[in-house]
Amino acid sequence: MPSPHSAPPSIDAPAETSRPGETHRPGWASALGRAFAARPWLWCWLAAALLAIFQHGPMPMYSTRTLSVAWEMWVRHSFAVPYLNGLPYSDKPPLLLWLIHLGWLIGGVGDVWPRLLEVALGAIQLLLVARLAERLFPEHPQVARTAPWIAAAFSFGFLFGLQVMYEVLLADCVLAALLCLTPTPQRASPRWIGFALAVGLGLLSKGPVMWLHVAFPWLLGPWWNRWARRERSRWYGTGLLALLAGSLLLLGWVALATWTGGESYRQKLVVHQTAGRVVDAFAHAAPFWWYLPLLPVLIFPFALWPRAWVALGLLRGPLDTGLRFVLAWIVPVFVAFSLISGKQPYYLLPEFGGFALLIAAALARFEHPWHARRWLGPWPLALLCAVTAVALVVLEYMARHGKVADRELATLGTWGVPFGVLFAGFAIALMVRRWRELQRIALIGLMATVAAHALFTVTLWPAYDFSPIARRLAQAEAGGSPIANLESNDGQYTFLGRLREPVTQLRGLDAVRHWSTEHPDGLVITYPRELSAADRAHAVYIQPFRGIWVAIWPVSDYVAAREHQQLRD
Repeated sequence: MPSPHSAPPSIDAPAETSRPGETHRPGWASALGRAFAARPWLWCWLAAALLAIFQHGPMPMYSTRTLSVAWEMWVRHSFAVPYLNGLPYSDKPPLLLWLIHLGWLIGGVGDVWPRLLEVALGAIQLLLVARLAERLFPEHPQVARTAPWIAAAFSFGFLFGLQVMYEVLLADCVLAALLCLTPTPQRASPRWIGFALAVGLGLLSKGPVMWLHVAFPWLLGPWWNRWARRERSRWYGTGLLALLAGSLLLLGWVALATWTGGESYRQKLVVHQTAGRVVDAFAHAAPFWWYLPLLPVLIFPFALWPRAWVALGLLRGPLDTGLRFVLAWIVPVFVAFSLISGKQPYYLLPEFGGFALLIAAALARFEHPWHARRWLGPWPLALLCAVTAVALVVLEYMARHGKVADRELATLGTWGVPFGVLFAGFAIALMVRRWRELQRIALIGLMATVAAHALFTVTLWPAYDFSPIARRLAQAEAGGSPIANLESNDGQYTFLGRLREPVTQLRGLDAVRHWSTEHPDGLVITYPRELSAADRAHAVYIQPFRGIWVAIWPVSDYVAAREHQQLRD
């Protein structure tokens, strides 16, 4: 079995002979073939991303919230201050929203351009990972060939990259900034102007967290960078000036936004979104060890590849420049995010390129008597695919015979056999040893992720799709009926329904009762865990959503039904 880091066979096309006096002009097919051969990981990832990202509509709450903020800015012509549900939105800076607006300005408002934008940003991320690998590991060119495959195949990174959110843009800015710190054969000193620009764009992408992603490779520069060891004062002095210069981009927007949004917006933007998130997060709080058990999920499918774990476990000194850089980047950032109270898996998305570089570098250095052992192959991943195949087929059988009580599991079972056969094929393909192991895992892992996404689309997506609700709300707004929501509103309906008026947030029956006296013709959106007879009788729209229900009521009927229920209780 060829090793994952052995030199690849030639991918150049055989030389074409031409007759004397003839001039050979390569056709478009030849040019396309050379482009694919140069970066096969890019084209495979693009094909998978374009197939997956249009399988269903924007996902609540991730994509719908971002699109709703962009929509409210668009209809208000407020391009300095983001808005959500009629209020200034201080959670994120506006760079991604501006990029969305740029596409809307050219092609009109819709969700196609934001999705294509996310695909483009994901492709840029892979190109930057490849370029960073070339810079850091010039003595191991196989790292530059394998690291993009690994980054492309991370299932969590792929699926989350389909969401219209800020992390992929932030990851691009982080990788660009770090690339500016690395030496080239022609220049040992960093490109400080590019570093400052990348830091500034990162700050405009997601705020001060950008500093956390890039600070440690800079602070630890003398450990991995020879020029930094030789020119410490210039490294730290010019680097600090570059960080400050990049911060001016964020400060310029903050000054404009706070001048436009007023004092309350300034307080929310400056205090709430920096110190509040780091010191005592008001949402997503979790213990310091929370990320550790998530690591196998974040690096899946390579978490089920014994060769990768053995290669990582056998890493020993002396560490070369590339490995020192990667460790100076991902280890301190991982510890820092573990210490911050607010945690989400996607917060580490900018470090996925570092995870890919670490795995690729470890595989490149892996030389051991175990090297060719079969048990180091992808058999655990193949076993998982086989188990998934059997489970899907059994689930369809049980669902057909009414033996599945859970509604969502029964829905999954409706397509169990065809997708079970597909996953069985993946299991077999993973054990075919005719083509390279790493590329085999990456391609099959990518295909399996797209297949799992498709299974979700044809079975569970209708319960997540808020488009029918949004259309019903848009009709109500056009008819002059006000709308309220009996929970916090994250903009899940605003963009989908192209709503122009805020959805009022209500908490508790007293608030609903008071609102109904002022808006007797209004509608209220409720989220019952189980549908009651009253829900079925009076709600004008009902749909399942994430294990609960969404029901739209005429507010007067809702108040009357709840008061009647209280009297009965």
